[in-house]
Amino acid sequence: MRTARIPFFVWLAIASAVLCGCQSASVTEYPIDKSIYKKLPFKMEVVEQPSFPDYRVSITDFGAVPDGKTLCHEAINKAIDAVSAHGGGTVVIPSGLWLAGPIELKSNVNLYSEHGALIYFSDDHSLYPIIETNFEGLDTRRCTSPISAWNCENIAITGHGVFDGNGDTWRAVKKSKLTESQWKNLLKKGGVTLGDTWYPSEGSIKGMLACKDFNNPSGIETAEQWDSIRDWLRPVLLNIVHSRKVLIEGCTFKNSPAWCLHPRGCNHITLHNVTVNNPWYSQNGDALDLESCTNAIIAGCHFDAGDDAICIKSGKDEDGRRHAEPARGIIITDNVVYHGHGGFVVGSEMSGGVQNIWVNNCTFMGTDVGLRFKSCRGRGGLVENIYISNINMINIISEAIIFNLFYTGKARGEEVTYDDEGNATSVELPAVDETTPVFRNIFVEDVICKGAGRAVFFNGLPEKRIENIHMDRFTVTEAKEGAVFCEAQDITLNNLHIETLKPGPACRMSGVANVSVDGTTYDKIGAEREIPLK
Repeated sequence: MRTARIPFFVWLAIASAVLCGCQSASVTEYPIDKSIYKKLPFKMEVVEQPSFPDYRVSITDFGAVPDGKTLCHEAINKAIDAVSAHGGGTVVIPSGLWLAGPIELKSNVNLYSEHGALIYFSDDHSLYPIIETNFEGLDTRRCTSPISAWNCENIAITGHGVFDGNGDTWRAVKKSKLTESQWKNLLKKGGVTLGDTWYPSEGSIKGMLACKDFNNPSGIETAEQWDSIRDWLRPVLLNIVHSRKVLIEGCTFKNSPAWCLHPRGCNHITLHNVTVNNPWYSQNGDALDLESCTNAIIAGCHFDAGDDAICIKSGKDEDGRRHAEPARGIIITDNVVYHGHGGFVVGSEMSGGVQNIWVNNCTFMGTDVGLRFKSCRGRGGLVENIYISNINMINIISEAIIFNLFYTGKARGEEVTYDDEGNATSVELPAVDETTPVFRNIFVEDVICKGAGRAVFFNGLPEKRIENIHMDRFTVTEAKEGAVFCEAQDITLNNLHIETLKPGPACRMSGVANVSVDGTTYDKIGAEREIPLK
């Protein structure tokens, strides 16, 4: 791995303002400095950028009115259809307040928003049809997203505008996440409560009660039954599916009903200089879930999330393994995360596999976890060749880095213990098969964290340990607890420096094998013991 900080690409600005209307067939390009690919620790295709003819129309040409009360999505969609049918170009959203329902992108269209453009999506949930889709890695039904693209090529959302998903009208809210005055104000808006949680409607509660697998309901069969739980079928704000040559640049996306940005099964996709801002209390308010995408760049973005921030996924359990779409070939660099359950995250839906990811020069401030790897039995999937470098973190609530393969289910301590000789005294463990998640070949270096709950936590499966993890120059100060390594093998730790707020062990290990700590090798450690660090 490289240890020096690597400046991000020399990005060219989107072409200066082009005259509206039909113009010549010249093309606007979005080039990047291709030397970045030579610095990667794995081979990866150069990410292709979209290009568009110099043909532009304004949504006002199709009847859109910026008064904040006239629905404009039909005008926007007509403009998109017209530009796509013309052979491509740019649809301009001028400065103004635009109320909208679902917007659907089409091939060869750049949706460009000017400074001062605010696109505010309607709270009339009947505008968002219930469709067959995939959410949280499972095939299911959800409401149509405010912005979507299906099987498109050469598309972009660029400019300077703000897209507000009006997510507060969709999401449940826990009382514990609000102040007393905020909770009282929420109750004045209507809705219903169940226990200490507010829901926007009875249908939302009905949908929640039908869920046995996180947020995906079961036992709902007919169209009438699905419609009765419409308010529970919260869409992601931006849903781009099986599309190629995608660019999202410059815009702000906020207040999403569920996840905010959800590209799924896309190839050659770039997110540059994007801002995501979700309330910290937003249920499932992930900033970015890049699912089963290949050849991707996430660069220069700012994320403030109610759940995970930069998250790599590839489907869940049997559905994910059947689709068999890995996330692969991804550059994540020069990003800032302000809040979130995790700064950079892999999982827990990773059943299609995650390979060849490079995370460099990112900053996490106040996230629950810094670097978060999560999965559980039943997922299957292979996570390997993850390279992380130059990460700076402050005020991390829990772990600076965690591998938790007991994300759901029993805690590790209920599964296996070790005697003084390091021999396992466990219940019978599951066999290793296609449902067993595998995490291996992960390299982390040049990480500094000031303030954490626990510095490091490895929590692997006893039947399939976390393998071949290298950590070099990893510093955590002002931690409440040191590092804990459980169920891992072939681990190399160099220059691991941990300072705790109170006296206590800097590093403890149990159920590990072939561990090297600053050149000292431990063949096998069974029962927990303290390991000295330099």
